[in-house]
Amino acid sequence: MFNVRCCGSCVTSKAAILHLQHLPDALIQSDLQSVVTGTGTQGLLMLFALLISAWVSEKGQERVYRGSGDDPPRSKVTWLGTPIGELKRTPDCGPVLSPLSSSDSHTVMIRTDLLRAGRAQVPYPGNPRDAWDDAHVKMPCSVKNLFPGSTEDGNLEPDEARHLLGTLLPDMAQLALRAPELLAQPIPLLKADRNHSVTFSQEQIACLLANAFFCTFPRRNSRKSEYSNYPDINFCRLFEGSSPRKVEKLKTLLWYFRKVTEKRKTTSPLCFTFSFFEGGGQIDPPDWSTAKLTNLHITCEGTIEDQGYGMLQVDFANRFVGGGVTDCGLVQEEIRFLINPELIVSRLFTEALEPDECLIITGTEQYSKYTGYAETYKWGGDHDDKTPSDQWQRRCTEIVAIDALRFRSFLEQFRPERMTRELNKAFCGFVRPGVPRDQLTAVATGNWGCGVFGGDARLKAVLQMLAAAEAGRDIAYFTFGDGSLMRDVHNIHTLLTNSDMTVGAVYSLLEEYYFSECRPCTSRRPEISLYHFLSERILGDSSSP
Repeated sequence: MFNVRCCGSCVTSKAAILHLQHLPDALIQSDLQSVVTGTGTQGLLMLFALLISAWVSEKGQERVYRGSGDDPPRSKVTWLGTPIGELKRTPDCGPVLSPLSSSDSHTVMIRTDLLRAGRAQVPYPGNPRDAWDDAHVKMPCSVKNLFPGSTEDGNLEPDEARHLLGTLLPDMAQLALRAPELLAQPIPLLKADRNHSVTFSQEQIACLLANAFFCTFPRRNSRKSEYSNYPDINFCRLFEGSSPRKVEKLKTLLWYFRKVTEKRKTTSPLCFTFSFFEGGGQIDPPDWSTAKLTNLHITCEGTIEDQGYGMLQVDFANRFVGGGVTDCGLVQEEIRFLINPELIVSRLFTEALEPDECLIITGTEQYSKYTGYAETYKWGGDHDDKTPSDQWQRRCTEIVAIDALRFRSFLEQFRPERMTRELNKAFCGFVRPGVPRDQLTAVATGNWGCGVFGGDARLKAVLQMLAAAEAGRDIAYFTFGDGSLMRDVHNIHTLLTNSDMTVGAVYSLLEEYYFSECRPCTSRRPEISLYHFLSERILGDSSSP
């Protein structure tokens, strides 16, 4: 039940949702000329203003991809290495799944005995349970959620928002209010040093995101609360200011809510599994010695989400998964969380990632297209996701969130302890203990940890090659328009494989590069580049790729 009161103005964000359902009638009765008031908080008023702006603003511009270099390819060659069609993908490749069931390490929020393709999922258990403790998500529908709020009146011009205020927002409010019905058991927190999975239905995910949109999750707006080591989940920061970035984000998210509120009237057969994989206690640290490099397909065209379908797709994550998706951030991770908004729910229960941890998300749907990147990002319209499903009715889209280190100087990343950390982080994300290598898909990745994190794309490419080799996976590498990087990485991969170099031998050369070139360096960068150094050591020649 909801413990709220409403006297002219709503006093909590939950009550604001209840109040919102009556807006269409009020608007009609006033012939759409009245002023909408009493939405509960100033934040919600700003919310509406931004939503209207997002809904009516013009469509975006063409996507521009940038890598670490701006020069176009010197020829019409757009890919090198192993043909991408020869890399393994799901559902053709992958282990046979055991029947879906709950266990101590896997919380299933739906009835598994009723799991059928094309059939709406039924919440589990039948008798809802409530929990208000430090091991589970504190829900807005909990009987123990009794936090008061403040009120402040404002107004809107409703003639600009007939559909938004008359249909979409009330439908979202209804969806948010179904939390007691749809989420019948407490949602466990995925805490550090604990390996656990949670499976939801799409409808459950949509309900949680609707509550996040209306900012109803208690104790999640302050870094001083018990959730200080968790990402933000309430969308309140999206409704602050008038940044063009936030307008485009809201347009993308509103399209998701439009689709799921319309789809809710039919079926919702897909499920999701969020797996928090803690590497330290599950696998032995690799000795970086005997494995040989695997196949590489590298291209300056395409994207991880499009051309990397069916592969293990890398999210260039922040240790707080999702990064700035609910604020101003708009680079690789935030864009992926916007076009696949179901990823955002992971922020509700996933603690900040430790150095030997990753987050694996299986089954999300892409709802939107987009163009541009960062300041040029624009919502690009509807996307019809036709990805096939697995035996658990999840879409065969597996995303792994791995966070790279942030470097203040170029030379810092070549320190052996920094390279080892990045190797182990990538390995943790790529490895699947107990799964035969012939059932492992390729890794779809790119310039992980570069850009604002200060990583060198050429070093990161080699480190990901080594981690993938140890994990037994091929790589599809996307340089996002950087033809020079494409050629350099392909050439160094060809040199290393043709020279029959092991992972351990390559890593020893990386350490040697640090001690001979980086540590004595007094300038910002060494005079000898990494790939030039590797070529000299392997070939005994000064030529470099």
